[in-house]
This record gives sequence, structure tokens and C-alpha cells, in this order.
Amino acid sequence: MAYIDYYKILGVPKNASDKDIKKAYRKLARKYHPDLNPNDKVAEKKFKEINEANEVLSHPENRKKYDEHGKDWEQAEAYEKARQQQQQHQNSRQQQYSGGFNESDFSDFFESMFGGASRQGGRSTMFRGQDFNAELQLDLKDVYTTHKRTLAVNNKNIRITIPAGVENGQTIKITGHGGKGVNKGPNGDLYIKFVVVNKTNFKRDKSNLYKTANLDLYKSLLGGEVTVDTFDGKVKLKVKPETQNGTQVKLKGKGFPVYKKEGQFGDLYITYNIKTPTNLTEKEKELFTELAKLR
Repeated sequence: MAYIDYYKILGVPKNASDKDIKKAYRKLARKYHPDLNPNDKVAEKKFKEINEANEVLSHPENRKKYDEHGKDWEQAEAYEKARQQQQQHQNSRQQQYSGGFNESDFSDFFESMFGGASRQGGRSTMFRGQDFNAELQLDLKDVYTTHKRTLAVNNKNIRITIPAGVENGQTIKITGHGGKGVNKGPNGDLYIKFVVVNKTNFKRDKSNLYKTANLDLYKSLLGGEVTVDTFDGKVKLKVKPETQNGTQVKLKGKGFPVYKKEGQFGDLYITYNIKTPTNLTEKEKELFTELAKLR
């Protein structure tokens, strides 16, 4: 019966701490657990090896015995003593290991050296389920108001509420809707990343919106009124005489909803773009010439 290097199986050095051994075991056991690798014989074999290595290295007495005797295990009296102890217990309780393994699932080396005496009395190791990640594409208009969506995740429909004001790239967590836990461990979580596509002529910066509005030359000089689009309708603005190109006005509370702050909105900033008239008539040219002479 060949000597088995349990340290190598767990990928830890011989001077590894108990904490490092436990961490390595949990990581590998979760990776190769039969519930996460159904019908995978290679993963099943690897899982048995990992369990066996953990049974030895995670128990101080077993580890000491293993470290002391190692390859010379056949000559150690302690092995026979361990088997006798197991014989005394096996009539009083049936012992199993996590994942439904029994005595036959351990190697001959383990059985001869430890006799299964140190097994954990049927206690199963719990593993937290895997976290899921998903992307949800939304239009900017979709996130202007709070609404509900139904998502299909892992063949299961999940109804979620999308708060108004969600930003592009923002991620929210839906607790307990990830992968199923192993051995009654907690479920993982679902992380949803929002991809917000802006097909409007508004530019968004958090809760503020920015927009350009054209203004004809005459209105910019003489003043008047102009109708501009906001995100949820139209408004009329008064234009001051002699308004310059690039002038910006703020419409308070006409921006985008503030995330998770019901009834609060950012501001809308309108930048005026003065349009120079084209295709002038002869009369218009004369008037502009006269105006230029006055100036």
C-alpha cells in the first residue's frame, strides 16, 4: 500500500498552520464536491482524496502520528491501536463523512494507519452556494421611474424592483438568489449589473441632465420666449435680450431622480446655441449692412 502525501493533496507545506489547512480544504472540497460536479468520476475521486487528507491533517493527533511515522507507517504500533479503538465504537454508532462517503471510500493507507477512528461522527461540512452574476440592459427612460422586472436566472423567475435613478454600471445584490448551498449551507447571492443605454438627446451626470437648445439670432438679441424639452415634458423659458451664445440656464428639479431618494430630482441645465440665419434676402442683407454701420 503506497504512502500518500496528504500535504501535497491539499497543496500546503508541511509547516502549514491549522488555519491554512482548513482554508485549503474548504476551497478544494467546494470545487470538487459531487453536488457541484454531478456524474464526474474524476472530481469524485479528487473529493475523496481531499476528505481523507483533511481527516488526517485537521486533527492534531492524526497529524502528529502521520508526521512522526510517514512512510514507516507499517511499523507503528499506533496504527493497530487506532483500529482497535474504531472496533469498539463501530457497534454503537454508524459513522459517515460529508457527501455521503463511508469507510470503503477511504484508502487502504488511511484504514491501516488510522482505522477511521477520528471521523467526525456523521457531521457534514456546509458550503455556501455559488454567487451568480448577471447583466440587465435598460434604456435611460426605463430608469426614470421605479418599476418591476422579472428575470430568468438559472431556470427560475425572479421578480425584482428597479429603483429610479439607477446608474450605468451600478450593481445591486439580491440576497439568497445565487447557487444552492451544499449540506444545508446558505445560498449564494445574485449580483445584477445594470447597463443603461442613453438614446436621448440629454446628457446625464448622476442626477443632473444637460441639453442644448437652439436659439435664433433675433430672439437672442431682442429677447422673448422659447419652448424646450425636459425629460418628462416641455417648458417655456424667458430669454433675456442680448443673450450670448453658450449661455447656460438651470431648471431646478427638472433633472433625473436621485437614487433611492423618493421625490428628489437633480437639475436640468440648458445651454443656448445661437443659430445664424442663412439664405438672406437682399432686403435682409441691406438691413444687416445698415446695422453694421450703426455699430
